[in-house]
Amino acid sequence: MMPSSSKPHLPPGAVPASWRVFRSGSWQEMPGAVIDENHICIQVNGQILARFMATPIDQEALALGFLRSEGVITGLGDVADLRVGPSGDCVDVWLHRDASLPAAKEAIHTAGCGGGVTFDALVQRPVPDFPVLQLTPNQLIARYYDMRAAEVLYPITRGVHASALCTPDRVLILAEDVGRHNTLDKLWGKAMQAGISTAGCLIVTTGRISSEMLGKAAKMGVPVIASRTSPTSRSVALARAWGMTLVGYIRRGGFRVYADEGRLKDRP
Repeated sequence: MMPSSSKPHLPPGAVPASWRVFRSGSWQEMPGAVIDENHICIQVNGQILARFMATPIDQEALALGFLRSEGVITGLGDVADLRVGPSGDCVDVWLHRDASLPAAKEAIHTAGCGGGVTFDALVQRPVPDFPVLQLTPNQLIARYYDMRAAEVLYPITRGVHASALCTPDRVLILAEDVGRHNTLDKLWGKAMQAGISTAGCLIVTTGRISSEMLGKAAKMGVPVIASRTSPTSRSVALARAWGMTLVGYIRRGGFRVYADEGRLKDRP
């Protein structure tokens, strides 16, 4: 193992680690880093609303995005105070008003990394009314690879997801987390903090697009979501019902469109 004085500086979210590598008939000790994963608790007006696994960075944005996605807040104007506890694993949110919070027993624990939580029944939601968005296939591919180039934690730790809020021409916000669904909450929270409207943007992500991921994008007013991997059957069905553009398996040379390719046309 490298002496502590020679260890490289790691960004928040990466934890020092070492491992033994067997290669060409011998063992070698290697220093490095792994992604940080911890329980995160969100409290609203002193009441615990949710606990889930997350990477403890951008906790304020995570809480804001989660609360807006669940309909607890409609924007920053609802928030009187927002603080991360000293340990970094609890976010206290105080609102300007009383809040009717869903009971813990109503939570739906979603599939996938990080143990996501939502209180929403997506099938009961009305069809979203999305702003107009048109982009070319090459723009979509370019934004995905722009996101990959901007990642901080993945090159160091692997084992982490990223998502980016984009216009057709550029990446606006990047979020990284051990949980793919957490990256979307962080995007929405960061957008709120920066005063950026998410409506009419697109999202590119590294994670599987589940129905929860699709639902979060829809609530953000995002009509296009694309990933390097696959969607689920439920997300495909919802995307087709809601008129969302759902893309998987982005590569340099192309991608798969599972729903509504009409927004992805080469301009004359």
